[in-house]
Amino acid sequence: MDRSMSTPTTPARPPRPRRAAILLLGTALAALPLLGLPQGADARPGSGLSMGSRGSRTYSAPAPTTTSPYGAAPMQQSIMPRSAPGYGGAPSAFPRSPYGVPYGSPYAARPHPFANGFLGGLLGAGLFGVLFGHGIAGGLHGGGSFLGFLIQLVLLFLLVGWLVRRFGGGARRTAPMPAAPYGQGPSADQVTITPDDYRAFQRLLLDIQAAWSQRNLPALQHMATPEMVGYFNAQLSDLASRGARNVVSDVRFEQGDLSEAWSENGFDYATVAMRYSMVDITTDMTGRVIDGSSTERVMVTELWTFVRPTRGGAWLLSAIQQGR
Repeated sequence: MDRSMSTPTTPARPPRPRRAAILLLGTALAALPLLGLPQGADARPGSGLSMGSRGSRTYSAPAPTTTSPYGAAPMQQSIMPRSAPGYGGAPSAFPRSPYGVPYGSPYAARPHPFANGFLGGLLGAGLFGVLFGHGIAGGLHGGGSFLGFLIQLVLLFLLVGWLVRRFGGGARRTAPMPAAPYGQGPSADQVTITPDDYRAFQRLLLDIQAAWSQRNLPALQHMATPEMVGYFNAQLSDLASRGARNVVSDVRFEQGDLSEAWSENGFDYATVAMRYSMVDITTDMTGRVIDGSSTERVMVTELWTFVRPTRGGAWLLSAIQQGR
């Protein structure tokens, strides 16, 4: 018998390219949470992004104005779905309210209203960020950051699944409604904006900047929708996880005009183009300036959308879009 036939062979090592690919993938996954961190001079409220909801007009361009003649950048972050399942990818004509509750949903199943309201508030207001400070495992930084991020996703998935089973099981079934053409949505009525409303918009601009600089989430909750407060909370947590703080001061309203105002599904909306200047700096926790200038002013043009119940009430910030 040839003994060489029974000699065990040494397992071949994985090829080096495969090892390199695995290492590269692991590095990319670990760095993924950092992609959303505010950078540079765009650390102000909204981080220089377009985010929030504008009812049925969320993904429609606001009308140009003298202050913003080229309109606004498209919405980048919103709880509003871009399309409704089963309608060929056309944008949904049935938007969510500023509080995450769907209006006139054409879906076959209508979930329990508590489940809708709670889930919308959970996703919009960033409840996990509020409960856990900067998140489990110390937030999105350090060695345990990605693990903590995954744990939060798993907990959120389990909670959402339980709520859907608990409150959606006995939902009443209805026939689907036909889809409305793109851009049509629910019927919209024009809203008259008074001088008092314009003063309220300017006051919100100043007060929101001040609350942001003070990291005062309770104050922001009285001036913005849960969705926007959730975005602000995430941005402030990202800054804190890097040992940084953004301070916006000496905000001056320079110019503004109305882009559009309308009413739908029991809410009034007003999108206003506003140009304002400010001193925008980012410091470390000792107060040392690490970005921006404490002597040079920054000029910004943004379109802010405000919402209130049609029956009356205070205006709340529901979206920020960057001017082009």
